[in-house]
Amino acid sequence: MAVPVNKSQRIPRWYFGGVASAMAACCTHPLDLLKVHMQTQQGKKSLFFMAKKLFKSDGVLGFYNGLSASVLRQLTYSMTRFAVYDVGRKSRTKDGRNMPFYEKVALAGTAGAMGGFVGTPADLVNVRMQNDVKLAPEQRRGYKNGFDGLYRVFRQEGVAKMFSGATMATSRAVCVTVGQIACYDQIKGTLLGTPLFQKDNEILHFTSSFMAGGIATFLTMPLDVMKTRMMNAPPGTYKSILACAKDIAVNGPMGFFKGFMPAFVRLGPHTVLTFMFLEQIRMNFGDDPPAAAGT
Repeated sequence: MAVPVNKSQRIPRWYFGGVASAMAACCTHPLDLLKVHMQTQQGKKSLFFMAKKLFKSDGVLGFYNGLSASVLRQLTYSMTRFAVYDVGRKSRTKDGRNMPFYEKVALAGTAGAMGGFVGTPADLVNVRMQNDVKLAPEQRRGYKNGFDGLYRVFRQEGVAKMFSGATMATSRAVCVTVGQIACYDQIKGTLLGTPLFQKDNEILHFTSSFMAGGIATFLTMPLDVMKTRMMNAPPGTYKSILACAKDIAVNGPMGFFKGFMPAFVRLGPHTVLTFMFLEQIRMNFGDDPPAAAGT
């Protein structure tokens, strides 16, 4: 007879993180789409202006352009980084050992780098599909879905093009994964058992993920600002990302954190939803810990 086990003690399976991230992407896709539009536009327009323009041209469904590619990206990029972190963490704690924070950071950084590289092709297609609506009809690529986009890029432009931008994507993924996964793991472990958080429940999950989302936004802001600056600059303005960084630094370090709140509005909810979904999937469909399993 199986020994009853508390749901909060259940262990996630390696693919749960990717599934949870895909579910979160379905909810936050409109914010991600508007971010891409703002980063690729000429001139400065507000989030409200971009939303109004998109609604007038394509209606409500316009906010979900490229959703299939966004989900595909999460099922490659996020599934890889969550799986690598989960497998590594289980290996380092299988004897009941507590994993120090610096090891979590190192593991998350490695997982993020791998996930960022694996997810680059889907990210490329995702950005193209989201930005397609801004192009003239004769210039649109018209990918039917994420898989069609991957196939056409591979066939028409080659493998190398599928991984263009991999360096930036990988660097950003390292920062995001450290901020999201390692910090969520550490914050949750630190808060659990304190007077305000006696149980492993939704309040703990929300609080931990909200804080992790803020940290992830802070860590990724410099890269996002540089990427946006380089995308909007006239050709030849910056010879390298270092040249762009020096130009921004002229006005002080706060230049790297312009637009923090809009960035958090996008990444924060996605982080919160990802971990809220992940924890519910874990508690309802995860594996029982070895000590609790038996007959």
